[in-house]
Amino acid sequence: MAKARKSSNRFWSIIMTVVCVLWMYPIFMVLMNSLKVETAISTSTAFELPSSETFAGLANYENAVNQQGFLSSLFYTTFITVTSVLAILIFCSMFAWYITRVNTKVTKALYLLCAFSMVVPFQMVMFTLSSMADTLNLDTPWVLWIIYLGFGAGLAVFMFCGFMRSVPLEIEEAAMIDGCNPLQTYFKVVFPLLRPTMVSAAILEAMWIWNDYLLPTLILDINKYKTISMLIQFFRGSYGRVEMGPMMACIMLAILPIIVIYLLGQKHIIKGVLSGAVKG
Repeated sequence: MAKARKSSNRFWSIIMTVVCVLWMYPIFMVLMNSLKVETAISTSTAFELPSSETFAGLANYENAVNQQGFLSSLFYTTFITVTSVLAILIFCSMFAWYITRVNTKVTKALYLLCAFSMVVPFQMVMFTLSSMADTLNLDTPWVLWIIYLGFGAGLAVFMFCGFMRSVPLEIEEAAMIDGCNPLQTYFKVVFPLLRPTMVSAAILEAMWIWNDYLLPTLILDINKYKTISMLIQFFRGSYGRVEMGPMMACIMLAILPIIVIYLLGQKHIIKGVLSGAVKG
């Protein structure tokens, strides 16, 4: 029995290794081509390692940073991601605390609506959303977090509610007996307990918002504001020629921060998802 289990584990390890290699191969291709000269990317040598003739060094990265307003796009992307994630964590955690502690038909309906929002395709609401954003003047990076709060609330509330149900109510009652009002109870007692779920929700939401292309393209004024995902398509030279080298470098610069964040917080993702989806 132990021998069969060992063979099965080895088999699945090989399968998962192959899957990981297949997933990593596109990133490796982008990294490899970001270090090549332009002519080597658009030919059959695109699948070959850089040689002494095709190696461009960091020239593509310099062009990516110095051209097309990369630094401003990086600022907009960072600002939108940080503000949106903070709003999602604060408002959704408080909302989840309320609907788990106030057990009424209304709160149950609100929870079901949040869960239902996760399965509604974005394409169903994108035209209405774009029109409403223009009407309410939400077409700037400074207030885009309001829209991301609405779209990110479903997953965050689902995770926070799952964890809240595992927190003993007696802890909060003891805090109230000691004189804490509801806000003090939440921020001094409940909020610290949410750390595993907070970290996992923050990483998942940040990965989505940082890499999102469709929603900023629909909402933002493309002539004034561009996120990194939007900027990539503008690496064009004269006569509409695509500058593949700087584009590859821009892609690597765009995905590198979120990869680092994910690697640093992957253990928290597993812990937070388990605490938020299994308990309760």
